Amino acid sequence: MRKILVTKSLLQYLPNYTVIALQMNVKVESSAIIEKEIQKYEQDIQNKYNLEDVLLLPYIKEGRDGYKKLGKDPSRYRLACESLLRRLVKGNGLYRINNVVDAGNILSIELCRSIAVLDNQKIVGDIIYRLGTKDDDYYGIGRGKINIENIPVYVDDISPFGSTTSDTERTQITNDTKEILLLINCFQNTNILENKNKAIEIFKKYAYANNIMEIPVVYDK
Repeated sequence: MRKILVTKSLLQYLPNYTVIALQMNVKVESSAIIEKEIQKYEQDIQNKYNLEDVLLLPYIKEGRDGYKKLGKDPSRYRLACESLLRRLVKGNGLYRINNVVDAGNILSIELCRSIAVLDNQKIVGDIIYRLGTKDDDYYGIGRGKINIENIPVYVDDISPFGSTTSDTERTQITNDTKEILLLINCFQNTNILENKNKAIEIFKKYAYANNIMEIPVVYDK
């Protein structure tokens, strides 16, 4: 079984950083099958919050505070979940990709935490969570090259393939994806069981998830 290691380089700054890692089989279909649900989330967030409210949401605030501890400006290098919520508040709506990616976006909205939904068969070997370096050559999906120095990144035997700001094309979901790795990034170790249960609920509902298994995470403190 694959293992995940969270390194001292990250934990020395964020000692309570916690990763929820779930492996599961899914069925990729069009976003059309959950269009009504997506529209409901879009409307609810736009009606409920403004941009200032988003910054005060507890998990958004803890993530932004975490970035500050790492020496990153959270308004320049935004958490993926914050970028998602800001998009909805502005009335821009969610990108429609497929039901699996959309389920990840819905989960991120529900939890206000950065979520990675990755093609598990494209990940090689064990996974290391560490701080990005200036030498990391990192291209986010639809964003081009990103400076991930001092941002939490996940790395396999090939290269970094994801971060709390943006994931990469190498492990993105396609129509051929059969098995995913779902990572929930928690800057504090609060409501972990509740978050895990919500993830299972949403992916069963929207992505036909089955054979769900939690991947062990080791913290190198």
